[in-house]
Amino acid sequence: MTTRVDPPMTGLNERDMLRSWLEYHRETLVWKCDGLSPEQLAERSVPPSTMSLLGLIRHMTEVERNWFLRILAGETAPPLYYSDDDPDGDFDTIDPSKFDDEMAMFYETLDRCREAEAAVGSLDENGAVERRNEGPVSLRWIMIHMIEEYARHNGHADLLRERIDGATGD
Repeated sequence: MTTRVDPPMTGLNERDMLRSWLEYHRETLVWKCDGLSPEQLAERSVPPSTMSLLGLIRHMTEVERNWFLRILAGETAPPLYYSDDDPDGDFDTIDPSKFDDEMAMFYETLDRCREAEAAVGSLDENGAVERRNEGPVSLRWIMIHMIEEYARHNGHADLLRERIDGATGD
């Protein structure tokens, strides 16, 4: 069972506040998956969307790897679940039998991303790689974007979960 910790309303500097909100949203996505079978997690419960809870886990693994490992840290982190031939593979090529491995990859990715974030001196520091045609990206921008990305997809997760077993919650 996942335990979410509400971000404090006061007492943190900006970076710690961003960290706490990002962790809250990471935990929310996992919480939305708690208690379901791999088959339920792979279910596309809101047709015609191809989204599933497992697809969201895979997608957020890719998003974390992109922003924190590729852009911020400059690591070579090739896609795990999509390709040029299958750009929506994170959502479209779901196999419930791989759930344990994919959750392990999600948690391993989070650990590596936390390390990459902690290694950067300040929120104003730019990542090692510039975005094509967009220039440098600061850690502040990446963290705010990741909070936004999780918040949006956690809304999707709410709908998916409710359709699967009726569970609701913030």
